[in-house]
Amino acid sequence: MKILLVAGGDPNHWPAFSQDFTKIIGIDRGNLFLLRRGIVPDLAIGDFDSLNEDERKEVFAGVSEVSTSPAEKDDTDTQLALVKTFERYPEAEVTLIGATGGRLDHLLANLWLGAEPRFSPFISQIKIADQGNVVSYIAPGSHQIAKIASMKYLAFCCLTPVRKLSLKNVKYELSKVDFLQPTSLASNEFLTGQAEVSFSEGLIAVIQSRDV
Repeated sequence: MKILLVAGGDPNHWPAFSQDFTKIIGIDRGNLFLLRRGIVPDLAIGDFDSLNEDERKEVFAGVSEVSTSPAEKDDTDTQLALVKTFERYPEAEVTLIGATGGRLDHLLANLWLGAEPRFSPFISQIKIADQGNVVSYIAPGSHQIAKIASMKYLAFCCLTPVRKLSLKNVKYELSKVDFLQPTSLASNEFLTGQAEVSFSEGLIAVIQSRDV
């Protein structure tokens, strides 16, 4: 099952996407953007404090299932959407769009979603995408990363301290290097075939990107 989560970021940053998603879930203002593009979300989630009264009426009238939350809460709307998604569909592959291109605090909160312990069972199922980037998460172990055809660059963003990081079959290789603080190893590139990544501790966001 593939699920698209659509947050309230500028839709001009959305990637192109087809209708091969099983479910589309709108998050707060993301619902309005979807409806005005002729796409009806299966579920609307949020406190909807970013909408005026007329816009709220438009969303509530246009979406058959709406899950509301108080504006004053510990979780962001995006966090709540991920929680509800995995409660209902624990095996789902989730792509989050509308999560970049706006406020920096929202971007960082979204990037660090994979570091939350409650989402750790699902990190291999979560992607964040926009026009020029696709973010995925990897846990300790050995991984092979396939190149996305439209992307040029490859980065490894250490969201936590990382131990014994090795990178092979990439332009800039590493062998069992420790990183004691969060850091982004940017502007690497694929060679031929898949990149090989291994590490013993920590959490890494793999970012494939291109200039847009």
